[in-house]
Amino acid sequence: MKAKTFFLGVTVGLVGGLATAIFTTPQSGDQFRSTIAKNAKTTKANLDEVKQQVFSVKDSVVDLTNEAKNNIPKIISDLKMSISKFNQQIEPDATKLKEELDNLQNSIAEIENNLNDLNKK
Repeated sequence: MKAKTFFLGVTVGLVGGLATAIFTTPQSGDQFRSTIAKNAKTTKANLDEVKQQVFSVKDSVVDLTNEAKNNIPKIISDLKMSISKFNQQIEPDATKLKEELDNLQNSIAEIENNLNDLNKK
């Protein structure tokens, strides 16, 4: 939501509420003016507080964005390095496992050949 739209909505709401209060109030003129002044001060204070909170949220978003811009590349770099180290560490084991699988396949093929030779005889 854009701030301009938000404040426009708040302003329209205040004007509508003020008009409703003017036409439906059971108070005397002096009391009504006093009430309006009091409500105006309260509303202004509330709007100032909302404005401060909006700026605070905006600053937090900017800080978060900056942290993400700074930290994400480092995290990705660290992750790539970790994967590279992991691949280097498992490479000897993977090679050894591949050799053992090849040996097992050769042994199975040899056993099958021997079984076939025995069945032929």
